[in-house]
Amino acid sequence: MTVGPRTVAVSFPASPEFQSALADVLGGAATLAFLGGQEDEDRRASLGTADALMCWNLERELTGPELAGARAVRFVQLLSAGADHVPFERIPDWVVVASNVGAYAEPMAEHVVAMASALAKRLAQKHAELARGVFRQRPYNLRIEGSVCGILGLGGIGKAAAHRFRDLGASIHAINTTGATEEPVDFVGTLAQLDTVLGASDILVVALPLTRQTRDLIGKRELGLMKPEAILVNVARAAIIDEGALYQHLREHPEFTVAIDVWWQEPFEHGDFRTDFPFFELPNFLGSPHNSAFVPGVELEGIRRAAENVLRYLEGQPIAGVVRRDDYQE
Repeated sequence: MTVGPRTVAVSFPASPEFQSALADVLGGAATLAFLGGQEDEDRRASLGTADALMCWNLERELTGPELAGARAVRFVQLLSAGADHVPFERIPDWVVVASNVGAYAEPMAEHVVAMASALAKRLAQKHAELARGVFRQRPYNLRIEGSVCGILGLGGIGKAAAHRFRDLGASIHAINTTGATEEPVDFVGTLAQLDTVLGASDILVVALPLTRQTRDLIGKRELGLMKPEAILVNVARAAIIDEGALYQHLREHPEFTVAIDVWWQEPFEHGDFRTDFPFFELPNFLGSPHNSAFVPGVELEGIRRAAENVLRYLEGQPIAGVVRRDDYQE
């Protein structure tokens, strides 16, 4: 049963379309306070009485005093699927934080398959050769059917990618936090079995959250365990893979191919984009600008999904995507 009208503060910029979507989901259960259109005094008043907060990036959207003044907030709902940017040290322990888990999984899984397929079929390399007037049919392309696809992180993105690769005839070897799943996979383990999955994979998809445990998870040793012609696709967070080790491995193993959608320095966090190594000079590398989720209507769908999780909180129902602070805090 819905708990009677409460206040949900919305700190991210909300267009009229986004405001309407939030009202459709939450209008009967809460008063919505859109902070972006309020004066400072009104913002502080809204935050001071809010029961829940919806945000994209707390540190960008709220000042320190504003966040400290949100004393009644007991629930923070992120629009992002990742929580590595959350300043947990500034959020009281009794506040529940939830990520927008699975909100962007389907388009991201399509992107993963597109990147892996482009590398398997050597499309960029052959295009470049043709542009130079070179008509060379060999070496052979790689087949996805009959291959082993390793999925690191069997959350929303990992599951959606696994479905697609399984439909293409690949075997699925997965890693998650429990080592168990109801998904139809051929192998599932925890990070303790990472080496096994790395060694078996023809295609490796990185879809893990960036936590204390997964930062720099894949370095020189781990890359060395992989097959010489393996394909690695990262749509999670760049810092899961050691940048220098990845570049060196690509240089030393020209049949090894990599596609990444996430970068060690991106404009959203650092103000500009750059790499410390000249990845784009390598023929066995493919990149995209962290746009794997960007398809028409995706923002609206993500907002509605986040709002539905807030509604579950307000109604006392089980919440999806609750973040474990210990994964991010020392």
